[in-house]
Amino acid sequence: MCLLHGTECELQKPNMTENGLGNRVLNMDTMNPNVKRVEYAVRGPIVQRALQIEKELKEGVEKPFTEVIKANIGDAHAMGQKPITFLRQVVALCAYPDLLEDDKFPEDAKNRARRILQACGGGSIGAYSASPGIEIIRQDVAKYIEKRDGGIPSNPDSIYLSTGASDAIVTMLKLLTSGEGKNRTGVMISIPQYPLYSAALAELAAVQISYYLDEDKCWSLDVNELRRAVKAAREHCNPRALCIINPGNPTGQVQSRQCIEDVIRFAAEEHLFLMADEVYQDNVYAEGCQFHSFKKVLFEMGPEYSSVVELVSFHSTSKCFMGECGFRGGYMEVVNMDPEVKLQLTKLVSVRLCPPIPGQALLDLVVNPPQPDEPSYATFIKERTANLDILAEKAKMTEQVLNTVPGIHCNPVQGAMYTFPRLSLPEKAINAAKEKGQAPDMFYCMKLLEETGICLVPGSGFGQRDGTYHFRMTILPATEKLKVVLEKIREFHKRFTEEFS
Repeated sequence: MCLLHGTECELQKPNMTENGLGNRVLNMDTMNPNVKRVEYAVRGPIVQRALQIEKELKEGVEKPFTEVIKANIGDAHAMGQKPITFLRQVVALCAYPDLLEDDKFPEDAKNRARRILQACGGGSIGAYSASPGIEIIRQDVAKYIEKRDGGIPSNPDSIYLSTGASDAIVTMLKLLTSGEGKNRTGVMISIPQYPLYSAALAELAAVQISYYLDEDKCWSLDVNELRRAVKAAREHCNPRALCIINPGNPTGQVQSRQCIEDVIRFAAEEHLFLMADEVYQDNVYAEGCQFHSFKKVLFEMGPEYSSVVELVSFHSTSKCFMGECGFRGGYMEVVNMDPEVKLQLTKLVSVRLCPPIPGQALLDLVVNPPQPDEPSYATFIKERTANLDILAEKAKMTEQVLNTVPGIHCNPVQGAMYTFPRLSLPEKAINAAKEKGQAPDMFYCMKLLEETGICLVPGSGFGQRDGTYHFRMTILPATEKLKVVLEKIREFHKRFTEEFS
């Protein structure tokens, strides 16, 4: 009996194939075509092969190495960096408030945990928060920004907490993307770039406008190159935003104040929305280099610019001295945003309810750390300084060792957590890569992985000038392990060059 029609009928069965499945509703022809255009090299084919090799090693398969060293991603704790004690103490107290009765925890950590818990629904970090984030944490972020920028005001209502900086970046790109054909939004991104940007633009069907950093000048940004790129782009899209990563990923450069001023003037002239990715702001190592926030420079340039240039800046708990990638904490601050658009932004972030509360709690401790008169201060400063000093040492060591290898040229690692050295590859190797349908630096990195167990990311995954080849390597492995990695790269490059000469 058919319940719908009240009559006897035979239910139509789907056509079944040999494997028991009919024509799927979702297949490669019917899926969102934009998703197929998304590529994310940091976790691409090299990393997938590295995971397979790890499995093979566990199964006893013989290899010329005993472990896979993943130097492909900026995951500090996975590379052995120890957590900052105060951060973990407070998060532990928030997660399990019964520990507030435990004498092992310092009183300032307990007070900080109580303050966070009082701001949570039901006094629990298991509750949702307001969609832009917990109010007292947004207030603390605003105070942090004001202190960092020498007193320039920051409004908590312009702060949006996020699931890492990535979530906030994608949210802003969603807001910015509109139009069709020649009116489609174009977004300027640096080449080399962090693949989040190209992946997000592909998913949104926005237009990527590439501008090239100058490798011969330590990956500096030249405003004339910005002008070239935007002029060419206006032929086929509507350039609306300019993204800057400072300090740089994957290139490790730190932009000078003069460069930032030039970029702001350019954005004003070309009527572009500025997106400043500043997640590595504490990671500055080179002598003579200093982090300057885009917001601080913008306001110091006076109302001619500070009253008109639209800016959003991003920060995260995943990098700097914390390296707390897994907590997914972050924020963005918007400046000069249209009030009606701001309401739309608030609506958009409300769709995902709220960022993870443990990540919000951790962020609060980063922007509001122990003070000099508190018991946790000395340990906090000691651990923070040690983490940053070790990274500075490894940045210098990486540059120095790689530059002793004939055929590898490495610019100074001024900041961030990566180096992006240029490779000179023999013509025979380039042809061998083409025969395999691979980019030459992908061929190089895959061979390096198979022979040494070292996992790097080919430069082709980040973008590079035609005819140049690179790899990105993080400086995060423990010092002794990093020495091993660099020595293995040196030996491999020599063998590779001889094999294909």
